[in-house]
Amino acid sequence: MKSVISLPFLVQLDKNLKNSNHLIQVVIGPRQVGKTTTLLKYLEESHSGRYHYVSADTVFHSTEKWIVEQWNFARANHKILVIDEIQKCENWSEVIKMLWDESKAQKNPVVCILLGSSSLHLQKGLSESLTGRFQLIPVYHWNYAESKKGYKLSFEEYLKFGGYPGSYFLKGSHEWKTYLNQSILTTVIEKDILQFHTVKSPALFRQAFEILISYPAQEISYTKILGQIQDKGNVELVKHYIALFEGAFLIKTLSKYSEKKVITKTSSPKILPMAPCLYYSTVLDEYTAEEKGRVFELVVGAQLQRLQGELYYWREGNDEVDFIYKYGRRLYAIEVKSGRKKSNKGLLKFKSKFPNAKLVFVTEKDYLEFEADPDGFLIRNGG
Repeated sequence: MKSVISLPFLVQLDKNLKNSNHLIQVVIGPRQVGKTTTLLKYLEESHSGRYHYVSADTVFHSTEKWIVEQWNFARANHKILVIDEIQKCENWSEVIKMLWDESKAQKNPVVCILLGSSSLHLQKGLSESLTGRFQLIPVYHWNYAESKKGYKLSFEEYLKFGGYPGSYFLKGSHEWKTYLNQSILTTVIEKDILQFHTVKSPALFRQAFEILISYPAQEISYTKILGQIQDKGNVELVKHYIALFEGAFLIKTLSKYSEKKVITKTSSPKILPMAPCLYYSTVLDEYTAEEKGRVFELVVGAQLQRLQGELYYWREGNDEVDFIYKYGRRLYAIEVKSGRKKSNKGLLKFKSKFPNAKLVFVTEKDYLEFEADPDGFLIRNGG
C-alpha cells in the first residue's frame, strides 16, 4: 500500500501520537476532502488492528451512553479510539472531558482522535470543556500540488474544478456542477449548518451563499449583500450567515488592515471562497480574464490563510493591496499578478504609510514555489 504519511495533517498527527502525550487529537476540516479515508489508510499502515473507528454519522441517536461504550471498548482492548463527526453526539465535549480526566487519573490513558466538519460547533465544545486537553490539526481543501499529484489536474483545470477531490472524476462534464451542488454543497449546508443552527429561511440562506461566492477575492459591503437578498433583514443577519458559512469551511472573510482596531472591525469584508470550484460552479461559461485573475487571487489567499499570522486586505481611496500578512513584527504587502493590468500604486502607498512592510509579488510562474512554502516565499522575496 502506498504510504499516505506525506499528507500534512497526517505528518502532524503521526508526530503527536509518537510524542505519547495522550492529548486528544482533534482533526477538523471541510467535508469531502479525504479526512476519514486518508486517516483510516494511515491507521491501517501504522496501527493495524490497534484502533477502533466509529462514526456518529451512522448512528441514529448518538447519545452520551454511546460515547462511553466506545471509550470503554477502546480502553479494554488497548486500541486507539477514533470518533468521526463527533459534533453530532449529544453533550460530546463534556462526556469526552469526563472520560479523559478519569483515564488520566487512573494512569490508563485512551489515545483518542476526534474528527469533525463543523468548525463553529466543534470550537464551542473545545473552548468550553476541553481547554488544555487537545491538539488541533486542521485539514484544508486540496491545493494545486495535491490535485496535480493525485489526479493530474492542470493548473487551468485546478482554477475551475479544484478543491474537492471527490468531484475530479467528473471535471469538464455536464454532471460536474450537479454533483458539486447536490452531493457536496447541499450536504455541507444541511448537515453541518442547518442541522445545528436555525435560520428563518433555508432558501434565503442558500441564496446568500450564492451571492457571496459570486464576489471572489472582492471587497463587498454588508449593505450591498443585504440589498441583493430577496427578503427583509439587517446587517446582523448577513454577518450571522457569513459566520455560519465560515464555520463550514466554505468561505473566509478578510477585514481591512489598519492600526486602528475600530476601522478593522467595522470594515467591509473581502470574500475568499475556500476552493476555486465554488466560484466556477456559479459561472455559466468559461472564465473571462478578469474572473480568472480573481480566482487566482483567491487561490493565493487560501494558501496564505493557512499560516499562523493574521491576513487582511488594504484599501485607501482607489489604492489597494490584495493581501496584508502580519505575523509578530513581520508585515507583508502582497500583490497577486495574474496577467490583469494592475497598478503598483497601492503597494507604494501602503509602503509610505508602513515603512517596515515588505513588498511581495506572487505570479502564476512562481505559484508552485509559493504554494510549497508560503511563509518561506514571503521571507525570501520580501523586498
